[in-house]
Amino acid sequence: MARIVRFGISMEENLLAEFDRLIRKKGYQNRSEAIRDLVRDALVRDHWESQESEVVGTITLVYDHRKRELSERLLEMQHNHHHTVLSTLHVHLDEDNCLEVLAVRGQAKELQRLADQLISQKGVLHGKLTITAVGKIGRENH
Repeated sequence: MARIVRFGISMEENLLAEFDRLIRKKGYQNRSEAIRDLVRDALVRDHWESQESEVVGTITLVYDHRKRELSERLLEMQHNHHHTVLSTLHVHLDEDNCLEVLAVRGQAKELQRLADQLISQKGVLHGKLTITAVGKIGRENH
């Protein structure tokens, strides 16, 4: 396990008060835990913005399954990216709409391209790509 290093942070009193309200709302036990999460989030974002990094994430789609051939097109695109799409979850929201969640892994730019292709299909009502690092951020020997 990595050695803990203590350091100080200076900030305006009102900013600290707002931060303390936020960390209480989110359930953090102390400021250090909240700051560690903020730093990890910034590092993950920086990591995947390089576009060459290997990342994992989800592509979430809500779509109208009645749209002509939409389900088939979405499935075909997923098969064309079989090396990237690890798993899917399909949920029937109501008689017309479906939720599909794809677990994906690959280079950030490849995942973004796939998400854009899926989300831009006529009949997709909403879509979102969420990316995170593969678990190496903030660890020794990454």
